[in-house]
Amino acid sequence: MRKLFFVGAAGSVLLLVPLPGGNAVSQSIFSKPAAVGESSVLTLDSSRGVLTMAPLLERVSPAVVSIRTGKKSPVPEMDEDQRKLFERLFDRSLPIPRERRSVSVGSGVIVDAENGYILTNNHVVDKADEIFVTLTDRREFEAELVGGDDKTDIAVLKVDADNLRAIRLAQNDSVKVGDYVIAVGNPFGLGHTVTSGIVSALGREFRRSGSYEDFIQTDAAINPGNSGGALVNSRGELIGINSAIISRSGGNNGIGLAVPTKMARGIMDQLVEFGEVRRGRIGVLIRDITPGLMEAFELSTLEGALVNDVVDDSPADKAGLQPGDIIIGFNSEDIRDASDIRNAVGLVRLGTAADLVFLRDDRRRTVRIEVGMFEEQRDVLGEGAEDDIPAMESFSGASITGIPDDLDLRGGDSGVYV
Repeated sequence: MRKLFFVGAAGSVLLLVPLPGGNAVSQSIFSKPAAVGESSVLTLDSSRGVLTMAPLLERVSPAVVSIRTGKKSPVPEMDEDQRKLFERLFDRSLPIPRERRSVSVGSGVIVDAENGYILTNNHVVDKADEIFVTLTDRREFEAELVGGDDKTDIAVLKVDADNLRAIRLAQNDSVKVGDYVIAVGNPFGLGHTVTSGIVSALGREFRRSGSYEDFIQTDAAINPGNSGGALVNSRGELIGINSAIISRSGGNNGIGLAVPTKMARGIMDQLVEFGEVRRGRIGVLIRDITPGLMEAFELSTLEGALVNDVVDDSPADKAGLQPGDIIIGFNSEDIRDASDIRNAVGLVRLGTAADLVFLRDDRRRTVRIEVGMFEEQRDVLGEGAEDDIPAMESFSGASITGIPDDLDLRGGDSGVYV
């Protein structure tokens, strides 16, 4: 069974496995030494006669920090037998501990040097009593949690420090499968570690209840402690925040997942401004278009999100959307499936007006729609949808709810509420 592991907290067991020698590097993938302000994946260090990524990493690495968190939790009450055993094993004068303290490690990325803002994963800092950030120059600062969002697994920290180095953010529209990438983080608490690979896939999502997912998949090695670290392109620009791995064992199997910069930046802006994410909705129940639906309803495409129903008096209702419409664009973004429209709408600020493009009777139409308030517990999956969800450890405790009666839907009752 494959499982999804979040890789923020480093484990206590470390296995060291020798690796075979690498292959020779093709001359076509290295360049001349880069000028100041430029970058390339590999440069030729003529003084040593070797290919190296050192110039790029010298600029990127100072923006990646190590994060250490402390968390207190109560110790379960001892029964009489346990208490007697404790007193036999330890000095009777020692107090019985009432709470225990756990320490976890992770990574983060400085994205705003002037204000001291650091992006990381929410699961790295969630419920922590104290958070400390260590820079590459070994300075350590206590960090303030600005806010976190468990639906995207993004959190923002703030440190009061001088001489910080921030990383430049890439435009995610420019990321393509096959792009060379570098992962920088703090695996197993070892400190700064660099691995490399390529973008293996884009738009990965696992339909975990309540989450917003659009992962970049990479084969760059990501391990426990890498969560919140940087995934950068060959120009040294941040394209993602490393978040999770798919693994049978909990170790790296070459399938790492990163939250795209575009999503992370949108979440960060709201966390900084409001301390929370205020999500929007348009009031439609949507679902993916399957070959079966395409044939049954004589649809012309598998691309897009099928409107299953519309909530009365919602923004979508006021804009004239109807069941059977196929949403293919929103806010200048192409919509390929139900997850795309859910992510796009969920990241738009309340009250924002956006163009929504849809197909009706094979005719392309555009309407202006204003995004309204998102209400919690509106995620639903249609009958049989659970069968499409891969078995993952992270689903434990997740719930799939029925459609609330107060939504006043006029037709179908399966899909995802947006």
